[in-house]
Order: sequence, then C-alpha cells, then structure tokens
Amino acid sequence: MNLLQKLTAALIIAAPMTAFAGGSADHAHKQNIVSIAAGNEAFSTLVTALKAADLAEVLQGEGPFTVFAPTNEAFSKVPEETLNELLKPENKKQLQGVLTYHVVSGKVDAATATTLSAADSVQGEQISLSYNGKTVMVNQANVISADIMASNGVIHVIDNVILPPSLTQSAEMDNINTLMEKEPTAAGNQESKWDENLRILKGWSI
Repeated sequence: MNLLQKLTAALIIAAPMTAFAGGSADHAHKQNIVSIAAGNEAFSTLVTALKAADLAEVLQGEGPFTVFAPTNEAFSKVPEETLNELLKPENKKQLQGVLTYHVVSGKVDAATATTLSAADSVQGEQISLSYNGKTVMVNQANVISADIMASNGVIHVIDNVILPPSLTQSAEMDNINTLMEKEPTAAGNQESKWDENLRILKGWSI
C-alpha cells in the first residue's frame, strides 16, 4: 500500500467564533498566516508540514489566501507512521497536494462562506461548503473557529484533515487494481474495507 493509500484509508461557523490564535485580534491582523499559525501550539503540526512542503514562504506572501487550518488534534487522526512518511523530502509533492487543498485564493470570510456551496482550492479541486444555519462544514470537517484575520488573508480552524476527491478515488482504485492482479477474492474483500475506511475518513454513515 502506497503513502496516499495509507493516508486515505486512515482517514463555518461553529459557536463560539473566537480568535483561536493567541493575543488580540488587532495583533493577529498585523501578522501573516504562517506567523499566526507558528505562534499557536495548536498548529505546530501544520507549520511543520508547511515547512516540509516548502509552502510556508508562499503563505507568507501577499495573498490574500483563505486557509482551512487543521489543528494538531485533526492531524492526530492520521496514523503517525503515515504522517511521518508524508513529511519526508521524497514525498513533498504528495504533501503539497494535500496542504494546498486546504487553501483558497482570495479572502473568504465566515459570512461569505455561509453563502457558498463550493470553493476552488489552490490544489485545483473544489472544496465543498455547506451551512445548516448554525455550522459550516468544509467537506466533512467542521469549522471550530472562524475569521482569524491575518495581514494576507484569513484562517478558519477545522477539526479534520480534508483530502482531494481525486486522491481518495485514485488511491482506492490503485490499491484494488494491484490486488486484482494477485488475487481477485482478496481484491473484493479489500474493496469492502476501503468502503468502510472511506466512510470513517469522510464522516459518513451509510
């Protein structure tokens, strides 16, 4: 099983809307997105991943950007072995794909997000947005803190790592096709396992 398969298989407005980053809102607004994240221990895994993917400097740029930022707790739902592999230099391209799927070009604040059904990620695929009158969801992740304003955009904190649809689909099919070459029965069993894992990852209950 390759790295993306492991990652796949493992795996906006929530009250209250507080300034998740430390310090005052005015102070945060003077800092860029990466500086705000680096100043909050809850984003230490995200900052490590951004540096490993050579994206930290990009997100310190003019922007503006909207970042749906997974917390350390969100990253903890990804198996440690898989996350460690993803952070290795040889897997930088894969890591970039996952991280840029969490970024939208332009500034999308919470009020705007409630009116949207989707947004185009920097990675290239769409992020699904939904609002039930109380909570906005980004794919299957909840926004647990919104509108952390930065000098070059806005951060919305989410409780799950979100994955591009093409990644989950291609990883699933690649794994099944590999098994088909070896043992058709095993592939059928694996397909059932993938269905179950994807439901868990996406928060579905079918």
